[in-house]
Amino acid sequence: MDGSPQPRTRNAAATREAILASARDRFARYSYDDVGLRDIAGDAGVDAAMIHRYFGSKDDLLSATLDSCEVGHDLFDGPRETFGQRVADEIVRRCKSGEQLQGMQIMLHSIGSAKAAQIVQASAQTDFFAPFEAWLGGPDTAVRVRILAGLIMGMGISRELGGGFGLPDSEADRLCDRLADLIQSMVDDT
Repeated sequence: MDGSPQPRTRNAAATREAILASARDRFARYSYDDVGLRDIAGDAGVDAAMIHRYFGSKDDLLSATLDSCEVGHDLFDGPRETFGQRVADEIVRRCKSGEQLQGMQIMLHSIGSAKAAQIVQASAQTDFFAPFEAWLGGPDTAVRVRILAGLIMGMGISRELGGGFGLPDSEADRLCDRLADLIQSMVDDT
C-alpha cells in the first residue's frame, strides 16, 4: 500500500463529516491562508470538487467547520449555582487536548487573515457570546460575558501552551476551587 488516502464509498453524510473532520484538523494546525482545499480533500479521501459541492467556497467551509466544533453549551445545562465549578472542572480536570479546544485553535489560526477574521468574529458572536449572554442575563451582561470568556479562553490557552498545568493534585485542586469561585462570582454578580 502506498499510504495515499483510499477513495470513500458513496455516502453523503459520511463524506460531509469526513470533509469537516479534515477541515477541523487542518484549520486547527495551520493558518487559514495556508490551508488548501486540495489538502483537506486529500485527507478526507475525496476529490476537491466534493468540497465545493457540499460547502461551496473555502469561506463557507470555514464557517461550517467552526459550527461543527464543540463549544461547551452543555456547561449551561445544570444549576446556575454550580456553573463556576462545572467550568473549572472542565478546564482543570477534564478538558483534553484536541477536540475540546479545536474551535479555539481554529479561531486563533484564522484571525490573522482579513478574510477569515470576519467569519471567526461572526461565529464567535453567534455561537458563543450571544448564547452566553442570553443564559447569563442581569446587569452588565455583555461586559461580564467578555470577562468570563477572556478568563475561560485564557486558562484554556495557558493549559495548552504548558502541556497541562503541571501541578500536583493538591495544587490542581486549589486551582480548580479558586477558578470556580472567580467564575461563579461573575455569574452571581447581579
